[in-house]
Amino acid sequence: MVDSEKTSLLRFGADTFRQYCNELALQDETLAGVIGEYGHPPMWSRPNTFETLVHIILEQQVSLASALSAMNKMREKLSEITPEHILKLTDADYRACYFSRQKTAYVRSLAWEIVNGRLDLAEFEILRDEDIRTRLTALKGIGNWTVDVYLIFALQRVDVFPIGDLAAVNAMKRLKSMPVDIARESILAQAAAWRPYRTIATMLLWHYYLSVPRKMKSKLSI
Repeated sequence: MVDSEKTSLLRFGADTFRQYCNELALQDETLAGVIGEYGHPPMWSRPNTFETLVHIILEQQVSLASALSAMNKMREKLSEITPEHILKLTDADYRACYFSRQKTAYVRSLAWEIVNGRLDLAEFEILRDEDIRTRLTALKGIGNWTVDVYLIFALQRVDVFPIGDLAAVNAMKRLKSMPVDIARESILAQAAAWRPYRTIATMLLWHYYLSVPRKMKSKLSI
């Protein structure tokens, strides 16, 4: 039985990432096939910073390229993206950086929480996944997908499956020959079979999606 208390704090790093990939491949021949055909995935990660959370918020429901464009405009505007600097910007400043009205509100809300001492990202390093999820989803504009991506990239937690991520879900459907309209519960059941390495499985799914030929991607409907 998987000890969820321990795996909630378990992290991957440069010294363990491929090891975890290989352990998962021993359990799942489909994922082993991804490694066999395309090699190990990159170890995607981001620093545990306010800037990283802003970037993830920008990535909500838009293309990664669009979010990066807005992020780069903000980087041009500010010497350093901190809560204090963010709160000094006007609505016009945000619009010039391609921030929508909604995402402007989300980022300001996050900045206020940090400046007022109600949120400490450094503290998250020692908190369980679900405790982090509870704190972040209480904030305006932060849902489970945002928390999942933050846990994976910034905190490098090993056992997270982002059910709201279309690329991961549709890559799973393709690899596992699942019906397009398969129930959410069945997707989660498949992901549960990858515990305690659901994050590693997700990275293999993303790696598969990014590696397959363009014609195949259109069939993935992502």
